[in-house]
Amino acid sequence: MKAITETLKVSRSNQYTKTGVPRRRYHRMPDDAFYLVLIRQITDQRASYGYRRTTAILNRKLHEGGCPPVNHKRVYRIMKINGLLLQKHTGRPVQVHNGTIRRDRSNTRWCSDIFEIACWNGERLRVAFSLDCCDREVMSYVATTGGISGDMVRDLMVESVEYRFGKVDVLPHALQWLSDNGSAYIAHETRSFAKAIGIELRTTPYRSPESNGMAESFVKTFKRDYIQLNPLPNARSVMKLLPEWFEDYNENHPHKGLKMRSPREYRRLQNKLD
Repeated sequence: MKAITETLKVSRSNQYTKTGVPRRRYHRMPDDAFYLVLIRQITDQRASYGYRRTTAILNRKLHEGGCPPVNHKRVYRIMKINGLLLQKHTGRPVQVHNGTIRRDRSNTRWCSDIFEIACWNGERLRVAFSLDCCDREVMSYVATTGGISGDMVRDLMVESVEYRFGKVDVLPHALQWLSDNGSAYIAHETRSFAKAIGIELRTTPYRSPESNGMAESFVKTFKRDYIQLNPLPNARSVMKLLPEWFEDYNENHPHKGLKMRSPREYRRLQNKLD
């Protein structure tokens, strides 16, 4: 064919006969039905999960049942055939961020941010949280229908320290606290208190949320997986649900950066290695 098309000086690609029958890209396998039942159970319960996080939860279930794990490509194929994949997110342009937020060890850098939950009756709940930049566990949070004050941020610091280190006056080693430039974080009292207990405050550049990307990513995940999928009648009802949502995130949410383990799974493995 190459010799003929070169002699005739025509395009080789146009000489092949096209049947007009589309090629089947995905084929069903005999045991797909077994995995499909388990996958549907996961996606029905966690409608915002894509194929990678679904694979992580599925493999936990298979491990508990003594079955071998399944590859994420197979889960993608099964979900694709059965219309279970999420819509692709095109995203938006972001500023280039060359720094590294993640740490290799827990309790070396924590990050914090504030987000808002709009309830159906018009009330607004504001939540501030602390997150470890290594294991991604949410250590503590505060919530209010008013504004997040410096006192509340300082309480958040104390609760986070007690959760990880117990009741101590000063931290055993240096620890960074990363946040934006909100007034509650940069208040003089907050800076003085943080320095007294051994926390080094770090703030992001102005108009650069990507510099606190781990906290921003958590807010996006929390809104997608919990806030958007649950009833929000009023602030009191949502306030009661927050402990359950944070606990579920810490115990079950798979992270790609943690090799699809949840924050608590990663911490338990880290403690064993130590």
